[in-house]
Amino acid sequence: MTHMVVDHPYFGAFMLLLITFGAFSATLFAARFVSRKLARLDTEKLKLTIYECGPEVTKQPNTISAQFYLFALLFILFDVEIIFMFPWAIDFKVLGWFGFAEMILFILLLAIGFIYAWKKGALEWHSIK
Repeated sequence: MTHMVVDHPYFGAFMLLLITFGAFSATLFAARFVSRKLARLDTEKLKLTIYECGPEVTKQPNTISAQFYLFALLFILFDVEIIFMFPWAIDFKVLGWFGFAEMILFILLLAIGFIYAWKKGALEWHSIK
């Protein structure tokens, strides 16, 4: 029975997956352990001190507008969708009219998504006051 498992064509890939998972887990554990032992925990006082002759440091709330995340998400979404057009352009002659119709549908769905984001105000920049 065990001889059959070792002769399986994907046994090597499975073992590589297990070894990689084990090495990743060990590296992650070691990095967390070492960083917790070496990290200084009293850095808050140092951050609030005056640097050379600069102004007195005031602690500000660490808030980041959700607008940044929305812009990044939309950029990645549309960027990846545009990247999908390159393989289509390379095989345009091979795909024929069916491929052309698929790309028209793809661009139509992309335009619908863009118009939806535009109408919802996702592309407008709101200043934080």
